[in-house]
Amino acid sequence: MKVKWYGHAAFLITSNQGIKIILDPYESGAYGGQLSYGKIKDEVDLVLTSHDHADHNDTKNLPGSPQVVKGSGTKTLKGIPIKGISTFHDTSKGKERGENTIFVLTVDEMQICHLGDLGHILSEKEINEIGYIDILMIPVGGFFTIDAKEATRVAEQLKPRILIPMHFKTEKCGFPIAPVDEFLKGKTNYKKIGASEISLNKTNLPQQMEIIVLEHAL
Repeated sequence: MKVKWYGHAAFLITSNQGIKIILDPYESGAYGGQLSYGKIKDEVDLVLTSHDHADHNDTKNLPGSPQVVKGSGTKTLKGIPIKGISTFHDTSKGKERGENTIFVLTVDEMQICHLGDLGHILSEKEINEIGYIDILMIPVGGFFTIDAKEATRVAEQLKPRILIPMHFKTEKCGFPIAPVDEFLKGKTNYKKIGASEISLNKTNLPQQMEIIVLEHAL
C-alpha cells in the first residue's frame, strides 16, 4: 500500500490491487487563498470526507466519478471495509464547529484511521469503536482541532504503529494553527523522510509507534 500526503488533511491511499482512495480533499485556494495547496488531479475510486468544510470536502473538483462516503456506519466498497464513527469538531459536542467523522478502513490487511478534524480527546466508547490501528492520520495543529498535547494523548489512547501528522501550519496554510514541530517537541521516535509518499507493508511495520512526517505533495 502507498500513502501520499497532498497537504492539510488530504491523503491518497493506493492499495496493492490498485484501488485508489482520497481522504478529506481540500478546495485549493479556499478561505480567501489561505489554503494554497495545489489542485488534486488524481482520478480515484472512493472519496471519504469527515465533515463539510471547504478544506475537507471538495469532491466536486475531483476528476472522474468517484463514490463519495460521508457519515457514520459500516460498509464495504471496492472490497475495502470502511467504518465511520461520529465525533465532534470541538470540545462542546459540536456546538462550535459541528460534527466530525473518524474513518477506519482496512487496506492490504492494515487498519488505517483518519481522524478528520477531531476536536476532543476520545472517550472509551470511541476508542473501542475505532479498535486496533496500524496507521493513524492525526491533526496536530490545534485551534480548529486537537493541539499537540491533545494529539499526543490521543496517540497514547490508540497506540498505532505508524502515526502521520496532518492539519498543521505550512507555507501553504495561512490558518492560525501550529507547525508540526510543536507536536514533535520532546519526542525522539519520528522521521522526517523528505518525501510526500511512503510504501507500507503489514509485515514490516514497527513494533513500537513511529511518527512519519511527510512533505506535502501539492
